[in-house]
Amino acid sequence: MREKNTYVWGNHSPTMFPDFYNAKIARRNAVELIADEDWLKQTFVPTVGQRGKAIIDARGASSAASAANAVVDTVRDLIQPTRGDFHSVCVVSRGEYGTPAGLITSMPIKVDAVGNWRVVEGIRLSDYAKEKIAASNQELLDERETAFGQLGLKV
Repeated sequence: MREKNTYVWGNHSPTMFPDFYNAKIARRNAVELIADEDWLKQTFVPTVGQRGKAIIDARGASSAASAANAVVDTVRDLIQPTRGDFHSVCVVSRGEYGTPAGLITSMPIKVDAVGNWRVVEGIRLSDYAKEKIAASNQELLDERETAFGQLGLKV
């Protein structure tokens, strides 16, 4: 089975949102195949959000190898065309989907044949998805303010 349009919005933390509403499995909408929306919200989303912790717990060590693998995957994804599919990459927001401009966050992108990427436009978001994305954006804004504050800078 080939998944398509699988992507995660937001921060790399428990607030990240894997967008199961727009994901495709074998060319069908994922929520048609996994018809238990409560399970998706109450089990799947938190499991994805805690994946980094689960790796650390399982290994008893840093998840740095997983992060390094993600970097390799991202570089590959940025130089190979998506051919109609899209996936998530952390980018500097230009205000897409209500995300504050200038915020570095994960968003769905497409890559063309010469390696130019762009945030995918026109994705329909449920109220639940909007709430999850907003929560992750707020967490990122709070983290940015803390980081800049430690440097004695204002955001």
